[in-house]
Amino acid sequence: MSLDKYLTVEQIQKLLPHRYPMLLVDRMVKLDPGKSAEGIKNVTLNEWFFAGHFPGRPIMPGVLIIEALAQAAGVLVVHTLTQGNEADKQHKGTVYFMSIDKVRFRKPVVPGDTLRLCVEVLQSRGVVWKFLGKAYVGETLVSEGEFKAMIAEEKEDI
Repeated sequence: MSLDKYLTVEQIQKLLPHRYPMLLVDRMVKLDPGKSAEGIKNVTLNEWFFAGHFPGRPIMPGVLIIEALAQAAGVLVVHTLTQGNEADKQHKGTVYFMSIDKVRFRKPVVPGDTLRLCVEVLQSRGVVWKFLGKAYVGETLVSEGEFKAMIAEEKEDI
């Protein structure tokens, strides 16, 4: 079953541990559990990284575009694992990057852009998930790559 309405940033924060300034997904507009998702990042001049990247020519760092794609994938994983099970809504796992491959940066992302973060599950085996991520501004592909992530259960302090 796919997402009927978007997930707000408050709902995303229930699924991811990231917080300002590292939460890079503002909204999820599509979510097909176990298959694919689409998130939105509104890029503004107020972003912390623009002060130094680059003065006079602000460009969103490519590594943060990939991080935003990974966060959209993290929302997909946690939503998939907790779907329809209220007891799991307080899921204690965290999704961690394992690897990135075949990454390409095609166009710069600048203040005022709306970044569409499209992720597709290529494979999921137990706790390891592999994704294809594509970032767009409008219909223009600005970045793409494959990445793997794993979900690890949080351990309580003893």
